[in-house]
Amino acid sequence: MDVPRTRYARSGDLHIAYQVLGEGPLDVVFVPIPIWSSEAAWDVPDMGRFLRRIASFSRLIVFDRRGSGMSDGTPGAASLEDQIDDVRAILDDVGTEQAALVSVGEGCGLSALFAASHPSLVRALVMMSPLARVAWAPDYAWAPTVEQRAEFIRGMTEHWGSEDPENPMFSFIGMHDLQTRRAFARLQRLSMSPGVATASQLAMGDYDVRQVLPSIQCPALILRRKGETGFDERHSRYVADHIDGARYVELDGDGPVGFGEVGEAVDQIQEFLTGARPPAVSDRILATVLFTDIVGSTDRAAAMGDGPWRSLLKRHDDLVRTEVERHRGRFVKSLGDGALATFDGPSRAISSATAIRDGVHELGLEIRAGLHAGECELLPEDDVGGLAVHIGARISALAGPNEVLVSSTVRDLSVGSGHRLIDRGEHDLKGVPGPWRVFAVET
Repeated sequence: MDVPRTRYARSGDLHIAYQVLGEGPLDVVFVPIPIWSSEAAWDVPDMGRFLRRIASFSRLIVFDRRGSGMSDGTPGAASLEDQIDDVRAILDDVGTEQAALVSVGEGCGLSALFAASHPSLVRALVMMSPLARVAWAPDYAWAPTVEQRAEFIRGMTEHWGSEDPENPMFSFIGMHDLQTRRAFARLQRLSMSPGVATASQLAMGDYDVRQVLPSIQCPALILRRKGETGFDERHSRYVADHIDGARYVELDGDGPVGFGEVGEAVDQIQEFLTGARPPAVSDRILATVLFTDIVGSTDRAAAMGDGPWRSLLKRHDDLVRTEVERHRGRFVKSLGDGALATFDGPSRAISSATAIRDGVHELGLEIRAGLHAGECELLPEDDVGGLAVHIGARISALAGPNEVLVSSTVRDLSVGSGHRLIDRGEHDLKGVPGPWRVFAVET
């Protein structure tokens, strides 16, 4: 079968390459690992068979993540927030209102964040050998350590694009025959250069989407092979345990799902997706909450008098609303001497907060700001509530004049965004189970 024609969707200033195959009634987006080239993937025997089987009952959309393959991008790893914009751009370009997402390995983090941030666009999730976090942490001890990852990355870089059996990707994925190794080595070369791959892998060590999983509302299927050795079984079980109602299935064989014998895996996926129900209309959504507060507002109001103070507050609120909307956020409400806003991505929320901080200087004001990303409850009159809102307010209260503080969740979800964050240690937040680690945005 011929390789599908490559098309391009505009995501901001970037062109994101994607392909479409099949004419089934269900739209499926395959979210690949970062090392990927769609045009080369079809020639890897197991991958080609797997994707074509998915396309036999769906309209399959395959794309190259920004910075890889035929897509635009900058060297290194892009933030997951930017990449969910890419998925949205592809869905808009294809003209689909709702799709199922099928992902593997590190691609599952992007799928999880997209499904939690845009629940109305995602019909169902299929996650194959998913990773909620890439590197070791005290509460995630089965992931490889920094030293183990560094050794793997050194070997990967040394043998990048080579069909040499010593290429660690082959033993990791379970590729042993020469034809498959040659095809995958070509995919490596066409996906990115060894230097870019190294930078991408190093940056991925900071990815952590564990906080996102409980916010996923659509049906989810977690697949893993019983004999797989590349990823510890506890990665997959963790994801299944933290997505409400997720179905966990272990298949026979070794190597990641999508390689080797693909028949049983696709049968499971087809049965799950074609019987999946659309997500129910929900009053919950994953969002980044921004609180701002004017420093010394009470003293300032007393010194100015009611009329001039109200006039200054209006100018403040207008500036905040403008900066929130400029960064694609939603101005929820004025808080008298501050504001509450929400965003669908933490990086834009940070940029908005710093723009507000800098902008109010012209009004002779100083603010403090706090951000947290979590599940919010949609309330009447376009208000928001829930624990995530309380955490954002508590973090804002910790900030000093002209300081923007963020939770560790915001920090984890904004890796690769370019914002520099300084560790401010752990804090107890009143009324919130803790402690919570807080970071300051570098000025």
